[in-house]
Amino acid sequence: MHEKLYSLLQGVASGTISPEVAYNHIKDITYEAVGNFALVDHHRSLRTGVPEVVFGIGKTPEQIAEIMTALHRKAMAPVVMATKISPDTFTKISQQLPHSQYFPTAQICSLGQPQPQQRHARAIAVVSAGTADLPIAEEAAITLELSGFCPQRLWDVGVAGIHRLFAHRHIVEGAKVIIVVAGMEGALPSVVAGLVSCPVIAVPTSIGYGCHLQGLTPLLTMLNSCSAGIAVVNIDNGFGAAMLAIKILGISAD
Repeated sequence: MHEKLYSLLQGVASGTISPEVAYNHIKDITYEAVGNFALVDHHRSLRTGVPEVVFGIGKTPEQIAEIMTALHRKAMAPVVMATKISPDTFTKISQQLPHSQYFPTAQICSLGQPQPQQRHARAIAVVSAGTADLPIAEEAAITLELSGFCPQRLWDVGVAGIHRLFAHRHIVEGAKVIIVVAGMEGALPSVVAGLVSCPVIAVPTSIGYGCHLQGLTPLLTMLNSCSAGIAVVNIDNGFGAAMLAIKILGISAD
């Protein structure tokens, strides 16, 4: 976005872009009203380094499509994303946005093509304790890919068969940030954090039996970990884990 704005101002200075055209580009640069239901935040990537992403739950397919269209029109980021999108919802969105893509396991839809982040190639590993945790792990991985990163995936290596993790230890040891997704008792992030020197982002999932309490049990396990260097996001928040990983890498690159 910084480059786009700078190029626009250069065009005005050189006379190749009229002030009227420039005005139409920047008049809604901070935020823009969409219908009577949303104020989309075009300025977020300038403030925070990451663009606004549409949270799908509680919105109609028509509202989601309109918000994505408004974000994509400004092109402040190469990709516009919406999370927590069911297959039925995407079917209706795609009727309005025929060029949109859908990632069914992650329940993410998108518009646009990511710009590769070459300096952080394969810097992030996404680790899943069980197959049932894959939707949240994929939410994190797809979010990273749409943001231009190339995460390494390591699935089904939970503590019930910890030798599976050790067999792929080179993946976690080579990462700069690791996202670990686990349900049940949520022990895997503590194990991973005890093996590596990089930050570990723990994601509890709502997968488990009775006193698992829809993810509260692994959340508390992760918060109470005795392994140092763990940050914990909310239950089923693979997207939030990916955003935190991106910000960590942004700080480390400065």
